[in-house]
Parts: sequence; C-alpha cells; structure tokens
Amino acid sequence: MTPHLLTIAELGREGLEQILALAEGGDLGRPLEGRGVALVFQKPSARTRNSMEMATVQLGGHPVYIQKDEVGLGTRETAEDVARTLACFHAIIAARVMDHRDLEAMAAVSPKPVLNMLSNRDHPLQALADLLTVRQLRGSIEGARIAYVGDGDNNVARSLAEAGALLGARIALASPEGYALPQAPAGVVQTADPFEAVEGADFVYTDVWVSMGQDDEAAERQAALAPYRVDEGLMAAAPNAHFLHCLPARRGEEVTDEVIEGPQSAVWRQAENRMHTARGALAWLMGVRT
Repeated sequence: MTPHLLTIAELGREGLEQILALAEGGDLGRPLEGRGVALVFQKPSARTRNSMEMATVQLGGHPVYIQKDEVGLGTRETAEDVARTLACFHAIIAARVMDHRDLEAMAAVSPKPVLNMLSNRDHPLQALADLLTVRQLRGSIEGARIAYVGDGDNNVARSLAEAGALLGARIALASPEGYALPQAPAGVVQTADPFEAVEGADFVYTDVWVSMGQDDEAAERQAALAPYRVDEGLMAAAPNAHFLHCLPARRGEEVTDEVIEGPQSAVWRQAENRMHTARGALAWLMGVRT
C-alpha cells in the first residue's frame, strides 16, 4: 500500500516519532538517488520551497518546482489526472493547495506517495518542525506546555494540536469566540483568555490572523484577534517560554518586533527545522526507518 502524508492524525504516533527520529538522525543515505520530487505550489511559500528543495537534494533527488498555472489543478486538469501524470516522472508528489480535497483526490489514485505541503485544513510539515524545535529546546516533547494564541481554527493550530496530543504535550489554545478549534483532540484545552493559556508555558506560539484567501475578512479578523497580539506584556506572563511563529509574520499585528526579535524568540531555529523535518518526511515516504 502506497504511504501518503496528508494529515498528522492519519500519520499517527508511530509515523510521527519515526519522522522526528529521521529528522534528528545523521546520514539517511540517498533514497532519492536519480529520482524526482514534484513540488506543486498553488500557494507560494519561501520556507516550504527552500526547505523541500534542499531536503530533496540532501537525499540525492532532483526537486521540480511547479507553479499553479503549469498544472491548473482542478481547472486545466483534474487533481486525479495531475497526480497520475506526475507519478510517471517522480518518486514523490508534494503539493501545497487551497483545498484539502485536492490532496485526497490525488492520493486516491496516485501509485506514488503524496505529501501535503499545506492545505486549508492541515499543515503537517509545520507541526513536525514545531515539535522538533520543542524537543531541541526542552529536551522532550512529553509534558511540554505549548500555548497557541490567536486563530485556533486554522491549519497550523490544528496540526500542532494533533501532533502535540499524540506525543504527550500539553496544548492550550487561546482564541476569541468563533475562532476556536472544532473537535479539538483529547487533552487540548481551549480558552478565550490568552493570559490563562500562557501561564506556565514552555512555548508561546502564534500565526498570522489573515491567511491567503481570507483578504475579504481582514478587517473583521483583525478586530476580533487584536486582544490576542503576542507582545512583551503577554510574554512577561510566561517568562521562561520560548516564542514560536511559523512565519511569515505580520509584525505589529499578531506579534510585536520586541518579541520576535527578543531573547525568548526561537523562530529562526524553528524555520531551519522545516528543512530537517522535510528531509525526515521524504525519507520516511521512501521507506527509510530508524
């Protein structure tokens, strides 16, 4: 059966632990030697493109960057036909899409592994980098207190909550009414009070309030989420916490310059870990195990 990596929930604890172990490991060999990895981008991203391209090269493969107009996913061609075509040339198909259902359609017909580089529902590669950062800075993920402040009903918060819950982290999501995560994993605490969420936290995490495709909601979102800005006052309530952000950041909106540039910030280590966990994920999809 062809393995795919579409969501953290589907990956499960064993797969999650394996990928993190591979990300932390040394030489993983060259399982992609002489093979291509298709990188389909409906939505652009500096970190995702660079981390995935370099991870592919480190495993001996050749990354092929594909812009949205080159395939016309769902318009010029169906998601299924795109997957079947790319599977003729590549060992892995990775896609960053607007609609998670396109990934599911691709995985349903592809004889090659499909990797979710981001969808409107999930961001598993980001969650992997987040937890690797937690492990590096704290020593272990189990028992780590991670407070996510802002829009709890987005792909980053969902994947973080799922991954953290699987590995025993204590996750608290602070969001205003209407922005909470529906059906949060067992053990994940949700609150409307950001100070309650960050009390005793080892990590304080936030993300942009307005993602691509939400521009028509910008004013409403900014008004609702303004009390959830991560500033020096909020970080002072968690004096021993590291600050995390998946980037890009809208400085002065969801986080202040003083925090992202301050001594508690670990965002650049977190960004670098996107490459290491991408390498682990690609190796895992190619059958490499610790």
